[in-house]
Amino acid sequence: MRKVLSIALFSVLLLSGCAPNFQKQEEVVQDHKESDEKAIIPKYNISDEYYRTILPFKPSEARGLVVNNLNSKYDLNEFEMGLMRVAQNSFDPDKYLFQEGQYLKAKTVGLWLNRKFTPAQLEARKMKESENIGLNPLDDEQGSIEERNEKSPIYLAHILEHDYLVKGDNGKVSLGGVVIGLALNSVHYYQKEQYGATFETKIPHETLESEGKEMAEEVIKRLRKIDGLKEVPITIALFQQESRTSVVPGSFFTYSNVGKGSSELGDWKEIDEKYILFPSSEATEQHRDDATSFSNFKQDVEKYFPNFNGVVGRAFYAGGHLQDLNIDIPIQFYGKTEGIGFTQFVTGKVMEHFPDYISVQVNISSVNGPEALIVKDVDQKEPFVHIYQ
Repeated sequence: MRKVLSIALFSVLLLSGCAPNFQKQEEVVQDHKESDEKAIIPKYNISDEYYRTILPFKPSEARGLVVNNLNSKYDLNEFEMGLMRVAQNSFDPDKYLFQEGQYLKAKTVGLWLNRKFTPAQLEARKMKESENIGLNPLDDEQGSIEERNEKSPIYLAHILEHDYLVKGDNGKVSLGGVVIGLALNSVHYYQKEQYGATFETKIPHETLESEGKEMAEEVIKRLRKIDGLKEVPITIALFQQESRTSVVPGSFFTYSNVGKGSSELGDWKEIDEKYILFPSSEATEQHRDDATSFSNFKQDVEKYFPNFNGVVGRAFYAGGHLQDLNIDIPIQFYGKTEGIGFTQFVTGKVMEHFPDYISVQVNISSVNGPEALIVKDVDQKEPFVHIYQ
């Protein structure tokens, strides 16, 4: 029997599989250079994929910059969540607690994201020489605007810091490691005149990787000069964000670990993760069986509404294998009962067409907003279904 759950109960069951007891929590002391502060470690974790977050939650001072610097909401979400997956290679979620970055300040990140400037450019911007610490290449202003931007594009879009805390035998929680993400542009956008048309130049992956690794070396040296980061292990990872028009996010493609107290990057390790749009020629060429399953699902949905053609999927692959499939179905309903009937139909097709070893989420929406949510976890015999009221 398919289930229609209230949103509150649905959220609890989907994320935790049990009713969490928020009364059972652990009080600790967070070690700070200024003073020790009381903090709380939640007793329960909603998923093995996530770290427990120490409370009270302390936002990073640079957190708002990520929204402005990344191209889409897809890149925004994946940059943060993908960096947490990278962290699991070095920091066990059972032993470490998560905290947003507390060491890189907004002004520091902003200065690092700048281009390098000539003395004349500094003077025009009323900046000090000590602020000339941009990691992006210098624009020497030689040649046309097009030539200058193709020669020296903006490679680095954003820098994200995640801190991982560990509890000692004395009941104190202290910094155990740091993970840094460098978001790199696969496409550089520029204008030839103020308020004019936007032009673009694509950046080859090989160039992006080379530039990113060079920047990573400089970032590590700078981090070691920050009080509190001189000794802790650091992991640094490179993320390639997609174009502004992409409906799938970019992905992390390599990372390196830096040992305690060291300023030398270790060997770079490949990250075999990628998002692929369904339907697309890329999906058909690289993952024919998965593309066929999606195509059959899409055709069945379109039979229900013969004039409808809007089923889109974002597939996440790790190690060359499909892990998660997120499907959007925007459609116009003329009544709530019609929406319920359609949701029941789609739920049956999800179970029919997609294998047990992948997770599938279907978002059904109309011009009025979300209409229904279907979630099938790995090896789940009955999906969770919610009809929005």
